[in-house]
Amino acid sequence: MKNLFQKLLYRSGKSYTIDPELPSGLIVYTLYSRLIMLVRGFIATGNKVYLGRRCTILNKKNIFFGKNATIEHDTKVDGYAREQIYLGHGSKIGAYSMVTCTSHFSKYGKGLKLGDNSAIGRYAEFGAAGGIEIGNDVIMGAYISFHSENHNFADTTKLIREQGVTSKGIKIGNNVWVGAKATFLDGSVVGSHCVVAAGAVVNGVFPDYSVIGGVPAKVIKTIE
Repeated sequence: MKNLFQKLLYRSGKSYTIDPELPSGLIVYTLYSRLIMLVRGFIATGNKVYLGRRCTILNKKNIFFGKNATIEHDTKVDGYAREQIYLGHGSKIGAYSMVTCTSHFSKYGKGLKLGDNSAIGRYAEFGAAGGIEIGNDVIMGAYISFHSENHNFADTTKLIREQGVTSKGIKIGNNVWVGAKATFLDGSVVGSHCVVAAGAVVNGVFPDYSVIGGVPAKVIKTIE
């Protein structure tokens, strides 16, 4: 059973070796669960997608589902956006997550691009009104949020809710590790080969090979 599972992993593009101490029962349960998700995903999308229970997919014709992409249970993906939603090959969105592209009817949202082999943990919030671009091979923990839109507030003669918004978007490069509960604000740009510490509030532009952390986040050190 372990040999079969290992071969399936290699065929799906995963290069790691299974821990020999893993019990066979866990492997059988995982294979069964993934098979059910695959059947559910094919019925819902017509593609080789692993789809969890009670997921909501809106406007799926505007969503690109990469091969072996996974959307775990109780997740909502809003496909109503100006640009195509892209879920890369081998990508994953964790359970209880939400992708929201249009926050208000006064402005049609831009959308989300999640790169190949990039994954995010449970309870993720993608506020993609201003656009979110995440590169390839990005690993992200749980409770991470993206807010690609900002409220204007400079005019003291008007209510803040009446002053509209600005949207610069959020970009993350390739090969990045993002710790749990990090928050990305509109206009954030994180280069490739970076590490974002757990709980960081990212607001600004950060170069490649940076370790970023704090509230607000700053460069802690450079990876050499």
